[in-house]
Amino acid sequence: MLYDYGVMIMTEAEALICLDYEVFGKVQGVFFRKYTQAEGSRHGLVGWVQNTEHGTVRGQLQGPVARVRQMQDWLQKTGSPKSRITRVQFQNEKTIQQLEYNNFQIRKFLLRYRGWMSGVIDGRAGTKE
Repeated sequence: MLYDYGVMIMTEAEALICLDYEVFGKVQGVFFRKYTQAEGSRHGLVGWVQNTEHGTVRGQLQGPVARVRQMQDWLQKTGSPKSRITRVQFQNEKTIQQLEYNNFQIRKFLLRYRGWMSGVIDGRAGTKE
């Protein structure tokens, strides 16, 4: 952080960003979400991670630019020990003024069934579409 006449100024590396990601490959059934949550928390990031019905894992990262970049690198090159990452898609990157989450969460996968959503997300039971 820099100070200019007593006013705190954030450097580019300290600015907060938010971005969405989707990881492709063998990423379900290999504890990918658990390792992603742990790694995100280790970097001081907040956000979430969730399995998809397409066999991918998606989520959102929020935090300082430098730490988000480290997490992006981890998602592309490391993942969980038994995962096999073929590609990662990042999108919707934007600067944010404050974090929208308090921690890094594993979200439950929602299954669509005959117009109803089953599962729990953010502590609420599924609702009718």
